[in-house]
Amino acid sequence: MEIKDLFTRQRKYIFTLLSLYVLGYGFTSYQSVFAGLIFGTSLSLFNLWLLARKMNNFGDSVVQGKKVRSLGSMSRLATGALAVIVAMKYPDRINLVFTILGLMTAYLVIMIDFFVQSFQSRK
Repeated sequence: MEIKDLFTRQRKYIFTLLSLYVLGYGFTSYQSVFAGLIFGTSLSLFNLWLLARKMNNFGDSVVQGKKVRSLGSMSRLATGALAVIVAMKYPDRINLVFTILGLMTAYLVIMIDFFVQSFQSRK
């Protein structure tokens, strides 16, 4: 399966979650919790995009026999550090714990998508 197809499907799942978080932010009294989820999940989507782009370049480099660079772990770690710094700067507006949970959203979506696709391919 193409990386682009995987990314497109997983991006749709994350946008669905983000829309639910926005509704939670607008209609509940837990604005800081949902702001943390929105902020963390948005950065998680950015990290997923970086990973998909790097994986695409990685595959092209392997096929062409070129030297392969890293998959961008440092940039994804820097994004996580940025999220924590911003959440700590504004603790009254953005909940730190839910920001970190939001950062993990893309990885949870990847795992759930893998299990769903493997279950569907067995049928």
